[in-house]
Amino acid sequence: MPMPGEAVSCNYNSLEAECAVMTIGDESGVTGNVRHEGKNVAVLVCWILGLGSLVSWNSMLTIADYYYALFPNYHPSRVLTLVYQPFAVGTMAILAYNEAKIDTRKRNLFGYTLFFASTFLLIVVDLATSGRGGVGPYVGICVLVAAFGIADAHVQGGMVGDLAFMLPEFMQSFFAGLAGSGVLTSVLRLVTKAAMEKTEHGLRKGTLLFLAIASFFEFLCILLYAFVFPKLPIVRYFRKKAASEGSKTVAADLAAAGDGQGINQDNSKFSQRLSNKQLILQNIDYCLDLFLIYVLTLSIFPGFLYENTGTHNLGSWYPLVLVAMYNLLDFISRYIPLVKCLKLESRKGLSIAIISRFLFVPAFYFTAKYGDQGWMIMLISLLGLTNGYLTVCVLTAAPKGYKGPEQNALGNILVVFLLGGIFAGVALDWLWIIGNGSF
Repeated sequence: MPMPGEAVSCNYNSLEAECAVMTIGDESGVTGNVRHEGKNVAVLVCWILGLGSLVSWNSMLTIADYYYALFPNYHPSRVLTLVYQPFAVGTMAILAYNEAKIDTRKRNLFGYTLFFASTFLLIVVDLATSGRGGVGPYVGICVLVAAFGIADAHVQGGMVGDLAFMLPEFMQSFFAGLAGSGVLTSVLRLVTKAAMEKTEHGLRKGTLLFLAIASFFEFLCILLYAFVFPKLPIVRYFRKKAASEGSKTVAADLAAAGDGQGINQDNSKFSQRLSNKQLILQNIDYCLDLFLIYVLTLSIFPGFLYENTGTHNLGSWYPLVLVAMYNLLDFISRYIPLVKCLKLESRKGLSIAIISRFLFVPAFYFTAKYGDQGWMIMLISLLGLTNGYLTVCVLTAAPKGYKGPEQNALGNILVVFLLGGIFAGVALDWLWIIGNGSF
């Protein structure tokens, strides 16, 4: 997006770490030479921050086989997901409503810290109970999963809002990192299961190792967001621009980068920004698109894969392979929009593609009833492929054409609809087990 007063245009699609020197001088009061350095580093950091936004929760989904062994009668994959979502959606709605007044730096650091603490406490709970089942440990795990939901709302909404006024590549990389967490957890789960399955308490040992690795990544995200990301020149530039357009949410991050002084913030511009209601009305199709993407996906993944696909030649490996294939294709598909000719940008086209995904419901039903494992693996791969691709297309297209504060607000609104879709999908997932004697 061209900036006011450009002296030399910047090629954002370049693979070089530095872009041309740009001189900024507009009515906002932001002046001086700013080097657009550190784009590649910022893309990498966004990827890791995206991974950290979901690695804890994906760990819970991927180690569901362990929790099914501990709590066979409590439907762990479905119950834990149902516990997680109300806290995520409720917290996100509150944060989105008050988005303009919330310090993004404190919000994101709180979220990553809560993720780290909750993941580490899962290890503590397991060690304290010596890996025993029962209602007590199950309730403790549910409490920590609720904390995951609160952390998710802080981090995902905060990061999407923050990245919405930066480069689309940053948003794409963040959501690729979200999917990357699924690939990482699936690969680790398959490796730990293969290495430890035949050892004494192998399933439990693999789970503890798994949670320890997830805790490490959450701690890494705290360090990256606190000390690396805000100091990258290209990030500082976009935050200065957002501040000049009236955004108050970037003040702490600018101060952490040493840019707290000299920003002429015109509060009259902030008062002129579109309201949340206006943003929703102008982008209702994008909001519903995200809602419908995740209603469909979460009505199938992961509960259906663990409880409704029957017994096959792969045995206990079968649900893990299905989860891994979904995560792998979801991850790969989030890079497809980087190829411009393959990116779907038509608002009408996006809506048609998203609604057509509901054909997956009868496809999964009849495949589980009559098909073999090869067809099911193909179907879950297609589910992941369409989920990641359409998510990135919507989230990179929606913020275009708005001012920084409006893009931040719209990013938060879109995440509310995304999480709302997940919550609705999780609730609908229970319909698969009605009448099959699973209650």
